[in-house]
Amino acid sequence: MRPQTEALIVIDVQNDFCPGGALAVAGGDAIIPRINALLPEFGARIFTQDWHPADHSSFASTHEAVPFSLIEMPYGPQVLWPTHCVQGTRGAEFHPALETAPADLVLRKGFRRDIDSYSAFFENDRTTPTGLEGYLRSRGIEAVTLAGLATDFCVAYSALDAARLGFRVTVLEGASAAIDLNGSLAAIKAQMAEAGVALEP
Repeated sequence: MRPQTEALIVIDVQNDFCPGGALAVAGGDAIIPRINALLPEFGARIFTQDWHPADHSSFASTHEAVPFSLIEMPYGPQVLWPTHCVQGTRGAEFHPALETAPADLVLRKGFRRDIDSYSAFFENDRTTPTGLEGYLRSRGIEAVTLAGLATDFCVAYSALDAARLGFRVTVLEGASAAIDLNGSLAAIKAQMAEAGVALEP
């Protein structure tokens, strides 16, 4: 059992990010047994869930654009994704193999139409909070361990924000899986290491 000051944050293990989903991460379902095994070790367990409206501004279909192309948004460059994790759909549900009963908190993000939300802590403008920091502070959490999907986007953005907020941060690479879009994994791993995020197998 870990100290009560440590939390596990499970990022976006949803059907659309697993094989067969709209934005599948290769091997996205293979990490689930490892995550399930970790859950009893932590006294605080937070699960995040992408939760987009059907016309979300990050969807290529909203702009009649090619998926994975880039556009400029008021908060910076935005990858245009295939439509995924639409509120209330099967794709937005947690993968059925994931043990969600132990969750203390399920945090839904990306529900604001005009801004994407990779991080569990802030929207992509880097200033609009999700409320997770306050929840962790109220529980006396000082360290967070992250796992889930995808390593190079939502997991990494969450890790970088957690480090910026002063938490001790570990990313379990063996309990995460990456999209690796145009070398995104190597680039973000370098950023995480520079920010003091511990990368563990």
